[in-house]
Amino acid sequence: MNQPPQGGNPPPQRRAGFFEREFLPARDDTWRNRWYRLIFHHEASAERNFDLLLIVAILVSVTVVMLDSVSAIKTRWHEALFVAEWIFTILFTLEYALRLSVVRRPWRYATSFFGVIDLLAILPTYLSLLFAGSSYLIVIRVLRLLRVFRVLKLVEYSSEASVLIGSLQRSSRKIFVFICTVITIVIIFGSLMYVIEGPEHGFTSIPTSMYWAVVTMATVGFGDIAPATPLGRFITSILILIGYSIIAVPTGIYTAELANSLRQNRRATRCPECALAEHESDAVHCRRCGHRLPDGE
Repeated sequence: MNQPPQGGNPPPQRRAGFFEREFLPARDDTWRNRWYRLIFHHEASAERNFDLLLIVAILVSVTVVMLDSVSAIKTRWHEALFVAEWIFTILFTLEYALRLSVVRRPWRYATSFFGVIDLLAILPTYLSLLFAGSSYLIVIRVLRLLRVFRVLKLVEYSSEASVLIGSLQRSSRKIFVFICTVITIVIIFGSLMYVIEGPEHGFTSIPTSMYWAVVTMATVGFGDIAPATPLGRFITSILILIGYSIIAVPTGIYTAELANSLRQNRRATRCPECALAEHESDAVHCRRCGHRLPDGE
């Protein structure tokens, strides 16, 4: 009988994913374990096909809800769309119950991010039995498409996403100051227009005038409220110019922080050929001329 080698390294094991670490199977060598692998894993072809079929079902069910909101389609196909939506809801309900039954701690999964999304995906249809129109909230089901990150293994790009999120967090105070400034401008100009134009020209209250100021400063200009007096039009022109001058401020703040984050990943190694001062931290050759960089700098 062959004995395992003594002192050798154990065979390499596949690194456990997030769901495998957080939501363990209910039992081993049972139907629960087989269904657990089919639902929560995505390495084998059957497991990936299950995830892909789930994504297709989510897209089709959201499309059904969107089509039902079109009056021309609803008049002709409402009954068929209604039946299709209930079929999808029942299928997603069975899938949700199956997910709870195959994990070791059902309550932990139910209160997790994906567990809450799975529950919200089926609740609107049942609530429509009590509250008319709530079935259109089913479009929240599209959030379940976040599972595509697991299926396509896009989690590998989380480091790049962390750079974007980190830059946004570092610029949050500057953006907050900018938003406070915008709110102050909206209040001042909204109050001015309420006094100058008055209810007879559509400025029925200060909040309504503030809505006009936001729309005008964003250079959208819906036209539902417009000044009629020469002074009001002059103030409107000033507000539009202010909007054009500050609309790019938050983008500039975020871009500057992002550039700083990317610059931190470079090292100050001067190329002996073209004298370029900065290169990527893992660069071996110059990114301008291709000359080999000196080591240890």
